[in-house]
Amino acid sequence: MDSRLSRPKQLEESEVWQGQFSTFDPVKRFQIGEILSRVARDLSVKRDVEDLLAHVLGIKRIDLYLQLERPLEEIEFNEFQKLVKRRSQGEPFVYLTGSVSFYGVELKIVPSVLIPRPETELLIDRICVQLKKENLEGKILWDVCTGSGCIAIALKKKFPKLKIIATDLCPEALKCASLNARQNEVQIFFRQGDLFAPFIDEQCHYFVSNPPYVSETEYNLLNPSVRNFEPKLALVGGEDGLSFYRRIALGLKKFLFPKGKGWLEIGTGQGRYIKKIFESTGWKKCNFSTDYAKHDRFFFLEKDSFNEVV
Repeated sequence: MDSRLSRPKQLEESEVWQGQFSTFDPVKRFQIGEILSRVARDLSVKRDVEDLLAHVLGIKRIDLYLQLERPLEEIEFNEFQKLVKRRSQGEPFVYLTGSVSFYGVELKIVPSVLIPRPETELLIDRICVQLKKENLEGKILWDVCTGSGCIAIALKKKFPKLKIIATDLCPEALKCASLNARQNEVQIFFRQGDLFAPFIDEQCHYFVSNPPYVSETEYNLLNPSVRNFEPKLALVGGEDGLSFYRRIALGLKKFLFPKGKGWLEIGTGQGRYIKKIFESTGWKKCNFSTDYAKHDRFFFLEKDSFNEVV
C-alpha cells in the first residue's frame, strides 16, 4: 500500500494517552523506568513513548534503559506530556520532533512539507545508478515540487558537481528546504513557482519530481493522521491524481536538453495510465517500474537525441 495512504500506529487507545501521566508530582517525580514500565506490554505504543521520551531528554533511545532511575524535571515532564497529547490526536511523530533522517542526511520537517517516505529513498537509488554512469561536469538537475528539499539535498551530497535548482509553489516549504540545504552544507538554488513557471528560456539535463499524486477520492479516505496534518497542496494531484503528470508530459520536452532524462515518483496503480499519457504526447522512451512491494512507484523518461519540442 502507498505509504501516503497507509494507516500508522494508533496510540489513543492506550492507557498512556488517557491521562496516566496527566499530573506532575514535585515530591514523587516520575522516573524513566516507571514511564517505560507502564507501556512495556503495549507494543503498539512502546516505541513512540521511548522515542518521545528520548527526544525530550536529549538522549538516545537505548540510553533510557541505562538511566531507569532518572527522575524527570517538571519542564521535561510537561514537554513529554504535551507531545503525548499531540501524538494521541494522530499527529505524525516526525512533526512532533521536527526532524527526520533521510538517505543519510538529517532534515528539518515542518507541517508545510510532506514527511519524506522510504519510497522516495528508492527513487534516489534509481537516479544514482544512472548518474554514476555519466559525466556530470556542468550538468543541471531540476527538482520540482521539492518540499523539504530531501531529493535535491541527497543528490547534491552524492554528486557535488551537479548544479541543482529546486522549486516549489509553497514559500514555507522553500524556507524549510533552504534551511535544510544550509544545515547539510550543500549549495542548491531555490525558486518559487508552479511547475515550469520558475524557468524561462532555460533547459536542464535531468528532471526529478515527486509531485502530488493522490486523487480527490483517495484524499477523502486518507487516514486522519495524514489528511489532518500533512499539506493537501502536496498530496492531491487533481480529481484523478494525474494532473501533474499530464502537465509534465506536455511541457517538459522544451525544457530538457537532447538525451535529457527524467525521474518521477508515482502512485500505486498509476503506471500504465501515466505511460499512456506520456506516449500520447510524443514521448518514445518512457516506462514505469515497481518498488519492493511490487507497487507502481517510479517513472523514467528520456528525450530523443534531437531537439524535438512537442
